[in-house]
Amino acid sequence: MTDTSPSPGAAAPEAAEPPPAGPAASGAGTNGQLVSREADAVAPLDADPVFTGEAPAGKTFWANLNSPFRLGLVLTLGGLAAIALGLAFWNLSTIIIYIVFALFAALGLDPVVRWLGRHNVSRPWAIVIVYTAFAVVLAGVLLLVIPALVKQIGAFFSDLPQTISDFQKSDFYGWLSDTFGSQVGQITGQVESFLTNPANIAAIGGGVVNFAVSVGTTISGLIIVLVLSLYFLAGLPAMKVAFNRFVAARNRAKAAAMTDQITDSIGAYLMGMVVLAFCNSVVAFFLHLFLGLPFPALMGVLAFCITLIPLIGSVLYWITATTIALFTGWVPALIFAIIYLIYMQLEAYVLTPKVMNKAISVPGALVVIGAMVGGTLLGLLGALVAIPVTASILLIIKQVFIPKQDAKT
Repeated sequence: MTDTSPSPGAAAPEAAEPPPAGPAASGAGTNGQLVSREADAVAPLDADPVFTGEAPAGKTFWANLNSPFRLGLVLTLGGLAAIALGLAFWNLSTIIIYIVFALFAALGLDPVVRWLGRHNVSRPWAIVIVYTAFAVVLAGVLLLVIPALVKQIGAFFSDLPQTISDFQKSDFYGWLSDTFGSQVGQITGQVESFLTNPANIAAIGGGVVNFAVSVGTTISGLIIVLVLSLYFLAGLPAMKVAFNRFVAARNRAKAAAMTDQITDSIGAYLMGMVVLAFCNSVVAFFLHLFLGLPFPALMGVLAFCITLIPLIGSVLYWITATTIALFTGWVPALIFAIIYLIYMQLEAYVLTPKVMNKAISVPGALVVIGAMVGGTLLGLLGALVAIPVTASILLIIKQVFIPKQDAKT
């Protein structure tokens, strides 16, 4: 019997035969491509990558070695643009201060305008009423204060020798002389000779011409601020709407609520600071008047300006006014110091909570830091606006940043 099954020796030649040509070749070709891809997939991992001169994807700007000139040109132009913007900001710093001051003035007057609006007064008429009342009050204060202020400044320099002579006869001067020796008399004589020399006074004021230029610049700046604040106050609702449209539509309601809260808080804070400073000036004026201390109008104006500084303004004025009152005598100076210290406690625990009830509360450390930073950068204006800016930043952190961090698990 013949065995027809394939033998082991015949299997190898048959398997080694090439694939048949024809239609079946396409299928074989497909299988060959698959085999080739599998061979590529199992290629050794430590094979050296082929360098083509192109930067990796995602790093074409910083690491593109094909165009170093273009990269250097872009970086140079960016640096020049940054320098130009910095110089422009520096040259326009005065205008920027005017704009910021006018914006904060508009935010400070906006609560009064909205209060009139709640009493059936249209916003244009409310703005007219507010600015008319402000102009009347300002004119009355200037007419009341400026003549007395000029008179008292002149009297201060004319009566300075007699004031120093009275001071040298006082018990306080005797105590200073007994404690510190003859140096007190030498210092007092040097101060008197310096202040009574007109050349030194002109040098302090920068000269008559510079003083006149400074006065003219101040008046023009106040006019610019008043005009800008009028426009800002009239267009404040439209400005809020335009600002909120920069936010995505899904977050627009929350942004509008935060904007209203920030502007209301800033307006309440600024209005409260002006009210508290006015109360300080009235108390200082009447204390100087009733105690017979010199220059009550001048000290009232000084109290208004100094107590606008948050948190430490009242303390600074208390120290300054008490020191000046010592030139009259230690008894009126002591009485003034005690009464004004009592008023400071009344202001801190009674007036401030009532006036600032709608403003955002800021920790005391941040108040001091903000006032110092703002005062260093922009003077009195910076110290005045530093606290509402700090409060706005705190509000944004509490309502935007912290919720995002709490949502991360």
